[in-house]
Amino acid sequence: MSKLSPVALLSLAAVFAFTFAGCRSQKAIPTGGLAPIRLQLDWYPQPEQGGFFAAQLLGYYKDEGLDVTLSPLPQYGSVAQLVATGKADFGLGSSDQILEWNSNGLPLVAVSATMQHDPQAIMVHKDSPIHDFRDLEGHAIAAQTGATWLKLVISRYGLHQVRQIPQTLSIANFLADPGYVQQIFITSEPFFAKQAGAEVRTLLISSSGYDPYRVSFTTREFASRHPELVSKFVRASIRGWQAYLSDPAATNALLLKLNPALNPAQEAYTAQALRDGGFITGGDPTSALTGHMTAARWQSSFDQLNSLGILHEPIDPATTYSLKFVQ
Repeated sequence: MSKLSPVALLSLAAVFAFTFAGCRSQKAIPTGGLAPIRLQLDWYPQPEQGGFFAAQLLGYYKDEGLDVTLSPLPQYGSVAQLVATGKADFGLGSSDQILEWNSNGLPLVAVSATMQHDPQAIMVHKDSPIHDFRDLEGHAIAAQTGATWLKLVISRYGLHQVRQIPQTLSIANFLADPGYVQQIFITSEPFFAKQAGAEVRTLLISSSGYDPYRVSFTTREFASRHPELVSKFVRASIRGWQAYLSDPAATNALLLKLNPALNPAQEAYTAQALRDGGFITGGDPTSALTGHMTAARWQSSFDQLNSLGILHEPIDPATTYSLKFVQ
């Protein structure tokens, strides 16, 4: 979930290396009879990971007998590789990534949904003529390299003149160009754009029909050998998300200490955006859907990737996720 400028990334690297070094060195030594578990984050600590930090802060992992270390993603690191090689027990990603990684030979399995819908979106200026994905015809869009969702949109809407340009880690180009179209996280970039005085509109990528989960995952071997640990981790993480959405204040204060590039207003904006968008709960006010996945959603993602020729080797999508760990 890229949010920081390259300068901020470099300055934070040393901070996080120091902050988490002690946790990593102690991982192999159980404390108080707790089972050591390492969760590999997909970025630096941020509110979009708030449920995991809440579970740690509020003792929910310890309640389940787990000593969980939350590790920020190293520069140039790969969550998939770190989990696949056993350097982390769990990782964060998305269901389409899990399918692609399995087609590339990595035996990874999703064990719970961290978000029912992905908060990625495209952002345009208020007066932009783009109101629907069909309106991208004839426009350039700053998007993630190889963005699968954009390939699907181009195919689904029969677009022929969409030019992809490199995505940056800032909104400077967006602010300078009233015609700029940028892939963003709806929980982040609109906040900074509005702070800079820009009026914006957003289109959630999930509304295009490309709707993967964001997930936590492990290896098939770990899930098979340690089902109790997986269940405990999932159960405590869901409890953490419920607590974070109810009252994020204490967790946001912790995140601010861990990640000095954040600020309280930004954290409050993100937490509210997560609530308003129903990203964690799927819009269910009882939060009963938190963590849940369905075979139909996974099959839909598989079919989309298959139709686009994204999957390099044949796979059975049912082997890439498990529904048994979320009760």
